[in-house]
Amino acid sequence: MTKDSGEWLEAAGPRTRAVRAGIRRTQEQEHGEPIFTSSSFVFDSAEDAAAKFSGDAAGNVYSRYTNPTVRSFEERLASLEEGESAVATASGMSAILALCMAHLKTGDHVLCSRDVFGATVGLFENTLQKFGISVTFVPLNDIDQWRSAATLSTRLLFLETPSNPLNTIADLEALATLSRELGALLAVDNCFCTPTLQQPLLLGVDLVTHSATKYLDGQGRVLGGAVVGSEELIAPIVAFNRSCGPTMSAFNAWVMLKGIETLDLRMRAHCDNASALAVWLDEQSWVERVHYCGLPSHAGHALSARQQRGFGGVLAFEVEGGQEAAWRFINGTHLMSLTANLGDAKTTIVHPATTTHGRLSSEQRAAAGIGDGLIRIAVGLEDLEDLQADCERGERAMRDR
Repeated sequence: MTKDSGEWLEAAGPRTRAVRAGIRRTQEQEHGEPIFTSSSFVFDSAEDAAAKFSGDAAGNVYSRYTNPTVRSFEERLASLEEGESAVATASGMSAILALCMAHLKTGDHVLCSRDVFGATVGLFENTLQKFGISVTFVPLNDIDQWRSAATLSTRLLFLETPSNPLNTIADLEALATLSRELGALLAVDNCFCTPTLQQPLLLGVDLVTHSATKYLDGQGRVLGGAVVGSEELIAPIVAFNRSCGPTMSAFNAWVMLKGIETLDLRMRAHCDNASALAVWLDEQSWVERVHYCGLPSHAGHALSARQQRGFGGVLAFEVEGGQEAAWRFINGTHLMSLTANLGDAKTTIVHPATTTHGRLSSEQRAAAGIGDGLIRIAVGLEDLEDLQADCERGERAMRDR
């Protein structure tokens, strides 16, 4: 006996869909989603094979582009983002690459915010320009500069909000209006917020990308990425994946499915911990400035409160003394994991200027506000008092030369 999820699931709340969407409800699969590790799939007949290869019939052909476990992940994420369709990829960067290769061509122009992950800058500035695609970087929160930098060949606007690592906030509705005026696509990396805290498609954004490696997994286990949007816009990306193969594995999709089941609970806990730690850091005499959009003093606080349902789990702060002081602080901590990943149940700490944004030129880092004394903490699920104690260990190490 099977149960049809049907209309009741479409009307269900996000926490229900995070647990139930994408499941084929049978007695075998109801409480144990299978991992389809097969590389290819068999057909009932030569006619069936021809129909599935041509796309005239739905079904599984080859796991590079049709795998039941991966499809379950795609359906679940699309449901949470309120999108029609999603395509899963091997990593967050391959998701951005697939989006660009599917929707851009030689002669096109891209507007990208300066406040993006360092590898994203490298992709746009180095790889895309080899294919004759020009890129202009603009301040994330200055709509006038987005407008003035646009050209007749602008076909894509790309950004992260909140930004990594300064929590700069973009007005998504304003940028959506601009992109429609330009006849361009607007794509947003929703990695920091996830659909639990922010749904860009409902604000007029065309495509949402994810590094599923981060919060969607939530425990630092596997790599993955995704793009979500309308069926019309996702179809060319699926075609690119089919031909070029930056595909998510069935095992990784299964891990992501299990991670998403607890996404809402985890994101709320990340937000609570990060907000409390940001307030505490802001009170410390040895901290020059805290970058967290949950603080009322943050320039993007009101906007983030309007378009997000929480302020996220990532913050950054500046210490006096540049790289030397920042490194002493980081090396003095014991609890926090020194790694560039974020979105983990474990709190992570990193020095952006020499790691995540280390491949940028000094001029690019300065333009993006990445100073030598900046430290990023992706706040995990530990007890707040223990995180505060670890920061105090870092401060003592920074003070004791």
